[in-house]
Amino acid sequence: MADVWAWLLSFFILVSLVVLVVFQLMCLADLEFDYINPYDSASRINKVILPEFIIHGVLSFIYLVTGHWFAALLCAPYLYYNVTLYLGRQHLVDVTEIFNQLNYEKKRRLWKLGYLIIMLFISLFMVIYSALEDDEDLV
Repeated sequence: MADVWAWLLSFFILVSLVVLVVFQLMCLADLEFDYINPYDSASRINKVILPEFIIHGVLSFIYLVTGHWFAALLCAPYLYYNVTLYLGRQHLVDVTEIFNQLNYEKKRRLWKLGYLIIMLFISLFMVIYSALEDDEDLV
């Protein structure tokens, strides 16, 4: 039953990560269509970047602690990318360069969103699989 709870926790963490990335994409789309000024868009995006990195680090740690090595291995490239962005001080959106980097920032978030959706489906599959496996053990 512990596997079911671990996968369920990872599912909800992944949903929160998807929400954060979609929020960033919405801010960039609002900026592109001139619904919001660059300062507000950059400040909104920058407020959620560090929590996104921390939440993903916690997710990777949960996978390691619970012994889900394949999922931890799948999280490693994304975690490495986040750490290199943070250490290189390239994780925040610059207000003065946001229009020049708008397409790059949108593509970056779309890649993150695609990765997170794949992880979300894997997590959902594993929740169902581990619940069915625990159900068979009871019979």
